[in-house]
Amino acid sequence: MKYYLLSFLLLLIGLKPAEAQLKSPEEFLGYPLGSKFTPHYKVLEYIKYLGLANKNIKIQKYGKSYEGRELLVAIVSAKENMDNLEGIRKQNLSLSNAEGLTNPEKPLIKGKQPVILWFSYNVHGNEASSTETALKTLFTLAEAKSAQIQNYLKNTLVIIDPCLNPDGRERYLNFFGSTMGFQPNPNPNAREHIEPWPGGRSNHYYFDLNRDWAWQSQLETQQRLDLYQDWMPQVHVDFHEQSYNEPYYFAPAAEPIHQDITPWQRSFQVTVGKNNAKYFDQHGWQYFTKEQFDLLYPSYGDTYPLYNGAIGMTYEQGGIGAGLSVITLDGDTLTLKDRIEHHFTTGMATLETVSIHANRLLEEFAKYFEKGLLNPPGIYKSYVIKAQNRYRLQKLAELLKRNHIQFAYGLDKEFTGYSYESGKTERFKVERNDLVIPLNQARAVLANVLMEPQTKVSDSNTYDITAWALPYAYGLPAYASMEAIKGQFPDPEDVRDVFPPLSRPYAWILPWKGLPDAQVLMALQKENIKVRIAEEAFTVGGRKFELGSLLIYRMENERLVPNLSTKIAGIEKKMKQPFYPAASGFVDRGKDFGSSAYRVLNLPKVGIVAGTESSSQSVGEIWHYMEQELNYPVTLMALRNIENLNLSKINVLILPDGTYPLETIDKLEDWIKLGGKVILLEDAVQSVTDSKVFEVKKKEETKEDEVLINTVSYANRNSIDLSDAIPGAIFKVHLDTAHPLSTSLGKYYYALKTDDHVYAPLSRGWNVGLFMRGSYVAGVAGSKVLKTLSSGMTLGVQSLGKGTIVYIGTDVLFRSFWENGKQLFLNALFLVN
Repeated sequence: MKYYLLSFLLLLIGLKPAEAQLKSPEEFLGYPLGSKFTPHYKVLEYIKYLGLANKNIKIQKYGKSYEGRELLVAIVSAKENMDNLEGIRKQNLSLSNAEGLTNPEKPLIKGKQPVILWFSYNVHGNEASSTETALKTLFTLAEAKSAQIQNYLKNTLVIIDPCLNPDGRERYLNFFGSTMGFQPNPNPNAREHIEPWPGGRSNHYYFDLNRDWAWQSQLETQQRLDLYQDWMPQVHVDFHEQSYNEPYYFAPAAEPIHQDITPWQRSFQVTVGKNNAKYFDQHGWQYFTKEQFDLLYPSYGDTYPLYNGAIGMTYEQGGIGAGLSVITLDGDTLTLKDRIEHHFTTGMATLETVSIHANRLLEEFAKYFEKGLLNPPGIYKSYVIKAQNRYRLQKLAELLKRNHIQFAYGLDKEFTGYSYESGKTERFKVERNDLVIPLNQARAVLANVLMEPQTKVSDSNTYDITAWALPYAYGLPAYASMEAIKGQFPDPEDVRDVFPPLSRPYAWILPWKGLPDAQVLMALQKENIKVRIAEEAFTVGGRKFELGSLLIYRMENERLVPNLSTKIAGIEKKMKQPFYPAASGFVDRGKDFGSSAYRVLNLPKVGIVAGTESSSQSVGEIWHYMEQELNYPVTLMALRNIENLNLSKINVLILPDGTYPLETIDKLEDWIKLGGKVILLEDAVQSVTDSKVFEVKKKEETKEDEVLINTVSYANRNSIDLSDAIPGAIFKVHLDTAHPLSTSLGKYYYALKTDDHVYAPLSRGWNVGLFMRGSYVAGVAGSKVLKTLSSGMTLGVQSLGKGTIVYIGTDVLFRSFWENGKQLFLNALFLVN
């Protein structure tokens, strides 16, 4: 009551109550910014306070993290803009949809609205200075004391996301708070500067959220991108930290820069960088540009906005591991207060630049999407993805929808195009359920970047992977065509089988194509129903079933499972997956159902090794897939606990990418022989190449006749010998299609390789996946890497007693968008015994 009375009195004497009573972060929190880290709940409290206390701020909640922490943005601008917020949003979306071309009756008013500037903070949890900066920046804009800031906000609408990754941030803050003494210790050897595994960088599932923008595999990203697509800013800045021994980095970016990034987007980065530099020069602060941070990989906080018409930029302050204070290699002391001030300065300088160029930014933004409709980038006019695997095609369609990329289905006509599989130009037919992406659309650039068979790379010294074409990632045949192709149908035709009822079938049969079939298998095994796998193709009742098909024999299950038919019917209905009822065990072709070719599948009881020996990213990929997609129970366990495994509790042990002590892994021998299964991923395979238990060995390299001499000058020292480089390239793995590990993958598996590790073929085991001459498909790979990966084993299976060892020498769950690999992982988990 007192507050409202005071507000009324202030209005009577001509003061602004919001300005007079607005508390600074220091006043609200009770300590100066930079003197300690602010926990997430207090960050939310202060931002919500500002939203209530200032009418020119709107707080918009957009979701929650995996651990239940609230996610929100603050929108701030001048009063006249805030009063028309929804109108501004809709008008801005009409620019990004190129409605001036698609809807002539709705002319666009370019330049008659505020430009939208979006600041993202703390996507990496242990880069913690940026959230503190968000508080200072928002308060400064809300207070708007200077006429300069008031003018900025008249033509600029600022969206501030204070913390994209609260779970990772709180992990880091909890670590730091528990290790810091009475005073911060600036000695870099103090434990407060050295995080334990897995560190605070990633989210709950150990995913790097700054590499998830396009793929949207994580809950935080999905919710944030829904909001981003509602606003579509003209400028997006992602605030980061790098090593505390590094100076500040801001745009312009380094090469390689994707060829579809426009000259305007490049030049405006320079404009922003020069203005940032002006303020840093005044203080004598060190900085660098045009080095290290490139603009290629499409799923960053700078590249994804660029491919969506904005000016996307990364700002990097030295500070990871710095805590509140640290002594750098130069002998200077870097404090949290310093880091906040540097980020605040670039943020305000960027606001100034954006405001000055507001009209031009809006004009170029509108042109970007209009050009997509009229003159899309690249040599191809359309992409066609064949409906070879209905589930993976559906997953691809979902990804395209999340990215607002238009597509349709079917045409029944022949065209010419580049085949992703053969690498040649061929004739192909577009059939009813094939997915067609026409590039004449507003989101043409993003569609082209995600689909192009080979991304042009101007500099092979890149910061991330250099190949990601979705047909390879999803393992689907596809064509890139120079002809303009448009599908006829908005949805695929429902081709779900409908089988005639059979009261007492000999067996029920289900093909194995992907995750939905694995979920059916899980449901059956949960009911104690015994399920078999067909290890060879067969034909029954005139219908052909491929290797990997699942079978339920009625007689052997009726003895153990009451009301078997009713339970199976219930699972069919719930999972929307019909079973084929076979009237007889006598097949038309192949082996009859009494053959040993139909093996009983075990119920997997899964343990995942997680700890300092493991890559946290690899652990997270497996953990996330098992829990969030497969909905399957797993046990995360320390390496020291694997010596006492009990088959009744764990019969499948997954060793993620990592480096494991051989003496510990060899102790699994007895457990495997009794019936256990070990799945080794990436460098976990490397760890056992000297073992007597594990058959796998490193491939022997041929000796070179000549010793290579380094003739590169010191001036070019940063680009010495890129023949070993493989930042992320795609290779074709030739499959043994008769093995259950390759079920539903076809002749090839497209592997994303980020190393040159390859193994000698197993002499006593199954070499399921081999590199052969000509395996290279796309991306940057040095000459030595190409030679190494021209032969050798990368997927193998070894029997040991009653148990099995599965070798997977590549990251099959890479950032959770490599759907092709998810199929392979399911096969290893459920089908390989």
